[in-house]
Amino acid sequence: MTKIVCKLEYYGYFCENNTSKAVDLMKNIEEYVSLAEKAIKDMALPGNPAGLYEPIRYGMSDGGKRLRPALLLAACEASGKDCGIALNQAVAIEMFHNFTLLHDDVMDNADLRRGKPTVCRQWDDNTAILSGDTMLTLATSLLIKDVSPDKAVRLLEIFNRSAVDVYEGQQYDMEFERRDDVAINEYINMIRLKTSVLLGCAVHIGAVMGEAGEAVCEALHDFAVNLGLAFQLQDDFLDVYGDPAVFGKAIGGDIMNNKKTFLLVNAMSAADGSDKEELRYWLSAPNPFPGEKIAAVTSIYNRLGIDAVCRDSIDKYNSAALDCLERAGLTADATGFFKEFDRMVMSRKK
Repeated sequence: MTKIVCKLEYYGYFCENNTSKAVDLMKNIEEYVSLAEKAIKDMALPGNPAGLYEPIRYGMSDGGKRLRPALLLAACEASGKDCGIALNQAVAIEMFHNFTLLHDDVMDNADLRRGKPTVCRQWDDNTAILSGDTMLTLATSLLIKDVSPDKAVRLLEIFNRSAVDVYEGQQYDMEFERRDDVAINEYINMIRLKTSVLLGCAVHIGAVMGEAGEAVCEALHDFAVNLGLAFQLQDDFLDVYGDPAVFGKAIGGDIMNNKKTFLLVNAMSAADGSDKEELRYWLSAPNPFPGEKIAAVTSIYNRLGIDAVCRDSIDKYNSAALDCLERAGLTADATGFFKEFDRMVMSRKK
């Protein structure tokens, strides 16, 4: 395979000695993550004004799993092209994701992000907003750099549609915190928009960069969206039923914050009689003792069988993801990669 030699310049990469030769073997997820991480670290940004660009460097370097850019690169190779042609787009999708985090932290008045002070704490809210705005623009510029006009239009359509979906999901999430009548289908739609759509966007863009046909692009997109739904429901489940020693933090944080999760929304819908009264009590109790509230609400979940409902839904969306993957008609090697990625995600305990 021809070696990819990338020369980094402002806003992205110029890739030399590139090749359109089809990829015979997929890399593993760690290799795609490593490629994405290097591309992000090598990203060139201006030095001034430092107050604008330093928070971007800080936000982009604070860790994270880098799964979105890694999946984008993998989708490109699964579609038959060397992933070196999609490095700009991989950085773009990660920059967009981190832009949303900067703004989310301002809206949530958050102190920490991945164990570090948030940008709005390290600097201030105005800096986080302006640096986030800049990240969005840089991401859009990277997305279409050095691609043909027709492909640029298609990439922008996918990206912009997904971006608006993410904004809608965030708005629903904020509104749900003030509502006690959130329906289960509303919650599923919210997490689809806020979380899953960006995974779908990443693999869709990767497949387009790999010049996959429309049916393959749609199948990979649907695979990632359904897997994202299963992932988020699993996250809700682990916050209540995870092992604290493995989970890495105390369980029950969502219960203490009255966060609208799949479990709580289902419990609010299913509870009646004394269970409904008790649940309402704990949702409105001022300054409850954490251990007592977490134990009480978890007991309500158990009595209502909410744990089983959640596990069944996780399995349903994961099965749907795997069905979509089969529909994509990829090579055995590419299908195996995404199945292994699915197993890695769904076997997590934290």
